[in-house]
Amino acid sequence: MAALQGLSKVKLIHNPKYQRNGLKSYVWLLNKWGFEPTQPGPYFFVDKASSSGPRGLLHKISGKKATTHRVLAKKKHPSSGGSTTGSSGSTGSAVTDQTGEVGAEDQQNDSEYLCPVSIGTPAQTLNLDFDTGSADLWVWSTELSSSIQSQGTGHTIFNPKNSSTYKAVSGSTWKISYGDSSSASGDVGTDNVTIGGLTIKNQAVELAKQMSTQFVQGAGDGLLGLAWGTINTVTPTPVATPVENMISEQDIPQTAELFTAYLGSWRDASEPDKGESFYTFGYIDQDTVTATGQEISYTPVDNSQGFWMFDSASSTVNGKAIAQSGNTAIADTGTTLALVSDAVCSAIYAAIPGATYDQSQQGWTYPSSTTADALPVVTFAVGDKQFAVQKEDLGFADAGNGMVYGGIQSRGTMTFDILGDTFLKGIYAIFDQGNTRFGAVQRVEQTQNVSAPPTS
Repeated sequence: MAALQGLSKVKLIHNPKYQRNGLKSYVWLLNKWGFEPTQPGPYFFVDKASSSGPRGLLHKISGKKATTHRVLAKKKHPSSGGSTTGSSGSTGSAVTDQTGEVGAEDQQNDSEYLCPVSIGTPAQTLNLDFDTGSADLWVWSTELSSSIQSQGTGHTIFNPKNSSTYKAVSGSTWKISYGDSSSASGDVGTDNVTIGGLTIKNQAVELAKQMSTQFVQGAGDGLLGLAWGTINTVTPTPVATPVENMISEQDIPQTAELFTAYLGSWRDASEPDKGESFYTFGYIDQDTVTATGQEISYTPVDNSQGFWMFDSASSTVNGKAIAQSGNTAIADTGTTLALVSDAVCSAIYAAIPGATYDQSQQGWTYPSSTTADALPVVTFAVGDKQFAVQKEDLGFADAGNGMVYGGIQSRGTMTFDILGDTFLKGIYAIFDQGNTRFGAVQRVEQTQNVSAPPTS
C-alpha cells in the first residue's frame, strides 16, 4: 500500500559515536538480557550481597539472610593476579581476588541507528534508539543532576518547562535496569510526540532523573520502545506505547496497524539508494517489497512475554538443516548481533575455513582474508520459511590479529534466539500489531568481497 496522508518514512541516521567492537557489544547484550554465558571467556555473572562481605560477593552469615542480586563481573588479566580463561558459566571459580567490576569502558550502548523524534511545543528534537525489545519511551531530561548533564556533550536534553503541552503525571515513576544493576529512572509526563510527520497527542514520555554511568556514556538521547506494552516499566500503572496510541487514536488506519523496519547494511552507504535505513508507521513501503521480487511471508507472533516472538524451529548452513524442535526467536532492532544456540554457532563457524572460538574475546572469529565465496549461506526460519543472513553481515567487527568478530554469537542459557541487526539487515521486516504477526521479505544480497567490516 502507498503512504497515506500524514504518514511518511522515518529515516534513520547512523550513530556518529558508534564504533564496532565485538566483545563490548556482546558484554552489553549480557547485561541487557541477563543470560549466563555457556562458552569460556572473561565475563560471567556472580551473586552479590547487599550487606557487607568480601568485596560484596555473595556470602552466608549464620542466622542472617543476605539480599542478593546477579552482577556481571570479569576475570582480571593474569598480570593482575587473575585469569582470562575458564568456564565463564561457572561462578564457583570466581575467587574474589580474581574478579573486577564491569565498567562503562567494558561495553558500549548497542545503538548503531538513531531516529529523530520531536517532543513538545515548540518541538524539541531528540535522536532516539528505536528498540523492538523494550516498551518504554524515555529521554534525557533537565531533571538529571547538573553533573550528569555536564557529561552529556552532544546530547539533546529535553526540558519539559519549555513545552506548553507537557503535563506531569503525579505518582507515576519508571525504572529500566540491566543485569549489572545499571539503570535509568525518573518520573512521567505526557506531551505531543511527532514521528515522521505523525503527531501522537498526550503520549507518555518518561523523563530520566537518575542515570548510571553505562547510560551516561551511551549513545543517543533516549529510547523509544516498540515491543508490546505489557513490558512497559511505568508504575503503578504501565502506559501505552507510541504504536498503541497510534492505533487507539486512529492516527494509522485500522487496515494497517503496523510498523516496518528496513535497516541498511554498512556496505550499502557507498551505493545509491542502498544505504537508506527507515521505519514506516501505518503502511508498508510497497516499492521496497517490489524491489525484492518476492511476497511478504507472515507468521503468528507470541506476545505473551511482550516480545516479537515467533517459531524458528530450524536453521541451515550451506543448505544443511539444523533442526531445533520447539525453538523460538525474537526480532530485536535493539540488538546488533544475532544470538543463537551453541550448536548452531558451531555449525556456522565449522563451515568457515580458519574460524575459531576466541576465549579472550568471548566469541567466534574468522580470518579477515575470507572471501564471499568461502562464507557459508546461513538461514534462520521465520515460521515455515527460511531467510538468509547477508554474507556481508556475517562479519561484525575487526577483532585484530587478522581476524573478524562474527555477527552471530552464542545465546548462552537463553531458551530462545535473538535475531538482531545481523539478521534484520537481510530482510524488510513488518511488525503487524493489529494482526499479531511478523512479516519478512528477503533482500537482494550484495556479492562483493564482504570479509572485513569497518571499524566504525
